[in-house]
Amino acid sequence: MGVFERMHSGKIYDPGDADVLDKQAGYQELLYDYNVTRPREAVKRQDLLKEMFAEIGENCYIEPPLHANMGGHHVHFGKNIYANYNLTLVDDTHIYVGDYTMFGPNVTLATAGHPILPSLRERGLQYNMPVRIGKNCWIGAGAVILPGITIGDNVVIGAGSVVTKDIPSNVVAVGNPCRVLREVNEHDEEYYFKDQRIDYENL
Repeated sequence: MGVFERMHSGKIYDPGDADVLDKQAGYQELLYDYNVTRPREAVKRQDLLKEMFAEIGENCYIEPPLHANMGGHHVHFGKNIYANYNLTLVDDTHIYVGDYTMFGPNVTLATAGHPILPSLRERGLQYNMPVRIGKNCWIGAGAVILPGITIGDNVVIGAGSVVTKDIPSNVVAVGNPCRVLREVNEHDEEYYFKDQRIDYENL
């Protein structure tokens, strides 16, 4: 099994392999170009994202700066996804995000991990596990999603949460480690924030 196959197999490999670094440098060049675009260069940004990402749907907006190990090359975004400043995609293997999901500032999605055994870490070895996020999720500011995690549809992850285990659909989950707080319920159909009612007539 070659190094690129190992990257996506969950097996330990050397991320400092010369072929990996060469590919990564090319991806990082495109990422650099994206991050130096000007605010009014929306078309240029969209064109770059289509070149950078494995898949990206229509009407996605990612506020620079974007950080990505492989420049988004292993990232699969649906449509109508919004990401605020400093989204970090540790995309050494694949990241999947469903339609209409939103990311607050300073969110990290990490696919890469390193062995606990010190002698293996001394050699710079790592492994990768994919991250999957469903449709219509809101990932709050500063949240961290760890390797191998799956988050269902219609999930809210509270700001600052560290997601260490899978999260089911239709829940609010918060904390470190992140735990389900409650289900999305009828109260949420009437109130959008504390005692603030949803004014459906003016939406």
